[in-house]
Amino acid sequence: MNKIYKIAAVCSLMYLYSCGTYFNQPFSASQSRTGEFTKSTRGLLDLPPATEPVEVAVYNFSDQTGQYKAVENGSTFSTAVTQGGTTMLIKALEDSGWFIPIERENLSNLSTERNIIRNTKQEYIKNLNPNEPPLPPLLYAGLIIEGGIISYDTNIVTGGIGARYFGLGGSAKYRQDRITVYLRAVSTSNGEILKTVYVSKTILSQALDGSFFRFVKFQRLLEAETGITQNEPVQLAVKDAIEKAVRDLILEGVKDRYWSAQGGIEVNQKLVDSYDEEKRIDENTGLYERLFVERPYKESFSFSGGLALIDGDYEINRPSYLGRIGYQRKLTSHLNWGGALSLFKLDNGEAFTSNFATLDLNAQIDLLPNDNFGPYIFAGPGVGLELGNPKLSNDMENLSTNFLKIQYGGGLNYFISEKLGLKVFAEHNILFNDKLDNLVNGKRDDYYFNFGIGLNYFFGTTGNNNSQTQSK
Repeated sequence: MNKIYKIAAVCSLMYLYSCGTYFNQPFSASQSRTGEFTKSTRGLLDLPPATEPVEVAVYNFSDQTGQYKAVENGSTFSTAVTQGGTTMLIKALEDSGWFIPIERENLSNLSTERNIIRNTKQEYIKNLNPNEPPLPPLLYAGLIIEGGIISYDTNIVTGGIGARYFGLGGSAKYRQDRITVYLRAVSTSNGEILKTVYVSKTILSQALDGSFFRFVKFQRLLEAETGITQNEPVQLAVKDAIEKAVRDLILEGVKDRYWSAQGGIEVNQKLVDSYDEEKRIDENTGLYERLFVERPYKESFSFSGGLALIDGDYEINRPSYLGRIGYQRKLTSHLNWGGALSLFKLDNGEAFTSNFATLDLNAQIDLLPNDNFGPYIFAGPGVGLELGNPKLSNDMENLSTNFLKIQYGGGLNYFISEKLGLKVFAEHNILFNDKLDNLVNGKRDDYYFNFGIGLNYFFGTTGNNNSQTQSK
């Protein structure tokens, strides 16, 4: 029983240690504080100053989704996203230092107040001071910033994991939502839409829980549970997306020379180069944060090493060495073909040991061809040759020195760069006879396994990447 208590205590400590939020539970009211920065806030504030800030007007930046907050039971009239998008956008424009926001959302209130001031001066102040200057004119904007929150998608990814053993268990669940905003700059001189940017942001919700349920004595039940749930605030997600959109709009304008940073061409070029690289990565990243990369090279050499393990008619099966070199050529974005030359040793201990060479032809299917990390499967025919004299027991003779086979398997590819990649693989080799280990016994033919890790080197002419682009 003490052992169970120790296991429960250790698991509980590990669980609590992994959850920093657990030690910051809000047991008391907190005072007001300055609003949090998002991941995009610092990128917006770190922009170099503009040569000359531009006056901009924002009339409305609203929720265009029309969605209401989802609830499990009943109905609600609360909106799914904040209705204060205009205020957030004005704040982001102001923080950037590249724009001078002008009040337009509540223009009627501003006009009313100016009329009150004007009438008051005419009726009272002017009689006392005839030289009182008139009310200065309103600023007018060179640009109008338009757009809105155009989508809020819930549960685009959900999942979890859990386990329970003898009343001790825990689970983890997660959910991901997604919000999308569009932002455009419109010239007030001719109505031309100068630039449009599109930004999306995922919203993560996580839940962790653990429980312990156990009878410690007769009619004595011990039960304990704990849990944590973290929901990323939708308001901060909207703020993050808007700030990223404003930053992208600024850099798009620098790129097309609508405005400029202080420091001239050199500073502008650094901003544009950094932005282009960031944009390239973003555009090659799929919906579920998968990075898609176009593969420009059609051919590759591979060098691999690992273990070979026979499964024949003897009880003793010892793993031994495997060496392999291979060549591969891309036919389509998913399909490759190639060959491999392998040297390996099969070891049944004192009964049988021998070295072999095989030549394999394979068709390979890359399941995720545009990912940096992805699985693949392969299959094909092969031919094998026994090298030298095998080590046999005294009452045996050599039955076969060559054989035909088929092989199939799978593995994982990881691309270090455009020209270099790592791979791991497992392979099952099936023979058409029972003579591989020089013992014919039973109805089943001999076979063996190969397990390895290798390095791919890519080369060759640049291929057509249209099919890869479409797969995104």
